[in-house]
Amino acid sequence: MDEELRSLTERLRQESGASASYGRLAETKDLDELAGVLVEAGRPLWARELAAFRLGVAGDSRAFESLVLLLNHREPQRCASAAYALARLGDPRTARAAAALATNELRVAYALHPVRLLTELRAPESVPALITTLERRLRPHDPYRRVALACVEGLGTLGDARARPVLNEALAHPRLAEAAVHALARIPERP
Repeated sequence: MDEELRSLTERLRQESGASASYGRLAETKDLDELAGVLVEAGRPLWARELAAFRLGVAGDSRAFESLVLLLNHREPQRCASAAYALARLGDPRTARAAAALATNELRVAYALHPVRLLTELRAPESVPALITTLERRLRPHDPYRRVALACVEGLGTLGDARARPVLNEALAHPRLAEAAVHALARIPERP
């Protein structure tokens, strides 16, 4: 079993109190049943998360909206599982949604997983969104260093020359300098 799935199922099993409905949702192969959980009134968050995750990993786009909401959740574990499922969903809307979440200054405290998802997706929206997010994190006394570091590492992974200016700026920030050096080294020199 995949480690992400194992971690998610154990966490949600505990949240559910190991209820019979948890067992049913964890075992069913019926994607329509899982999709029904997402729209049925009164379902607890753990059930919606499990259904959305399983649908996302199965490539069923009915999970998209629920997974995007979970990607922007205040609990990092929910964000991480949503990012994992969204990366496997294959929905063309995913990169735009992740870019919108990563660049939303009102939700920057929850931008870490959208930033990492953008790096994994390697979509056309990825580099511009990471540049924008990192530029904002380079302000004096910005408290979101983990988001900034994820942007630096992501831009290095993507290796796009458009990131050079902002990575050069990141060199001046002690907590980002080493990662910025490595990221710049991964960007091919201009011809």
